[in-house]
Amino acid sequence: MLVGVIRRQLKGQHAQVWAIVLLQLVQAAANLLLPTVNAAIIDDGIVAGDTAVISRLGVVMAVIAVVQAASAIGAGYLGAVVAMRIGRRLRAEIFARIQSLSSQDVALFGTQSLTTRATNDAQQIQAFAVLVFTMLFAGPAMGVGGIVLAVQQDVALSVVVIVIVPLLLLVMYLIVRRLIPLYREGQDLLDRSGGILREQIIGVDVIRAFVRQDYEARRFARANAGLTANNLQSALLVAGMLPMIMLVVNISSVAVVWFGGHRIQDGQMNLGALTAFIAYIMQILLAIMMAMYVLMTAPRAAACAERIQAVLDTKPSVRDAAAHVPGAGNGPARPGGQRTDAVKPAGGPALLQFHGVGFCYPGAEAPVLADISFTAAPGTTLAVVGSTGSGKSTLLNLIPRFLDPTEGHITVGGRDVREMPLDLLRGGMGIVPQHSHLFTGTIAENLRMGASEATDEELWAALETAQTMRFMRDLPLGLATPVGQGGASLSGGQRQRLCIARALLRQAPLYLFDDSFSALDYRTDTRLRLALEQVLAAATVVVVAERLSAVEDADLILVLDDGRLTAQGTHTELLQDSATYREIAESQLALDGPL
Repeated sequence: MLVGVIRRQLKGQHAQVWAIVLLQLVQAAANLLLPTVNAAIIDDGIVAGDTAVISRLGVVMAVIAVVQAASAIGAGYLGAVVAMRIGRRLRAEIFARIQSLSSQDVALFGTQSLTTRATNDAQQIQAFAVLVFTMLFAGPAMGVGGIVLAVQQDVALSVVVIVIVPLLLLVMYLIVRRLIPLYREGQDLLDRSGGILREQIIGVDVIRAFVRQDYEARRFARANAGLTANNLQSALLVAGMLPMIMLVVNISSVAVVWFGGHRIQDGQMNLGALTAFIAYIMQILLAIMMAMYVLMTAPRAAACAERIQAVLDTKPSVRDAAAHVPGAGNGPARPGGQRTDAVKPAGGPALLQFHGVGFCYPGAEAPVLADISFTAAPGTTLAVVGSTGSGKSTLLNLIPRFLDPTEGHITVGGRDVREMPLDLLRGGMGIVPQHSHLFTGTIAENLRMGASEATDEELWAALETAQTMRFMRDLPLGLATPVGQGGASLSGGQRQRLCIARALLRQAPLYLFDDSFSALDYRTDTRLRLALEQVLAAATVVVVAERLSAVEDADLILVLDDGRLTAQGTHTELLQDSATYREIAESQLALDGPL
């Protein structure tokens, strides 16, 4: 799987890869030639006292050394470039796949796990690729070449090499086999500790409010201890590999010197040949060390590749329709760069219809929604009310296909939403989610997510409609005011109104408000609803709300109870005909005043 992941990212880089292979082979050949030339200098030059031979072979050795250094630098540079591109493409591929997943798919992995896979796991594969393109081809070439040339120098003495190479390979195999499950477990433990840390940072106020700092500290300490123990085990195995290999190689070097000295004394071997033989032993050692470094990172990279491949193999539960609709995108542009025919569904401005719609999470015993049918016409406001957990937000999330219904179908403008490209479907909607999320940047940058080409005048107009001017006037930098991550520098009501202004910039035929007025005081809520009635008079508006005062003027109100549509009608009709609606109204009577 690791090889497959790397091979997929090598598209368009085959020329660089072959250049790396060639440079590494040149580097290995140069390394192997140097001991032979050195042996010739000793035997034919120094021992024979021939200065000309020493000078000539010295120049040859210098040239070989320059070629070896140049090829090593070239292979290292190209290897680093290719490895960095692999990392970049891999991160981009993971990011693109995560963007294509629905919220349901993301929940299966967990936010922290996906973050780790896109960062740490991709980095591990990138680090492995650096080693591969730096020494993978040079190492085996030096090892095999070292053995062949050592045998050529002296066949009898080569028995030492024949004994130590299998022994070294066995040591590495036993250690690497133990490393693979440890590295796989380590990545899971990294996910777990990162998830706990993320929860504690996000919920720090809750932890402090309930005086749970000590408990959370112990919970993180347990996860951290498990990760530390795992890393310690793998580090000890890696640390033990080098001394064991060095012990075997040093013993073999002593044996070579011992037996080689006796062979020289008996006249069966030259001094230069012994020197070259020892050098080839070191070459073999270097090749094994290269293999060791690659094999040490391979198990962790393989575990990371498995985790990344699991994400890339995930089929999005919400599948996009054809990416192109012939004839779309040629109409007149609206403010903010939105084209009317690119966002307007075929068959009408935004006639919204549910036909026997139901939704059930995989493996759940009961559906979240069942047999929901209604029609919302253009120029009307549809409200959805119900008790907590009745399925209101799930119903709203089905319209832009954040989730897909498990039964029935939904049409917008007469077209099934599953047959519409997601960009066109969602581009024809202004959406204000339940959780008012803003991104790091300025207020203007956040607003222009709704309309990238909107002018400052259009931004201010949307802000005024969203009733933000009371706090916007107090901001010295105005639209250039920086917003912290998630909008942490603003209050809940301010974030909600900025999100509403962002949606209004879209100027879409369909607007979805998911409990988007919950953080507003009664006076601001009233002014905002009056302003929205004028601006959105021609649009289809769907509002999910907990407070009936926010929806009592709606043209149609849906009452959900335990995922089923128990009643629908106007505020007055439901007070008379729906016991569930009347119960909700009576529970809010003391807070909202007479109905």
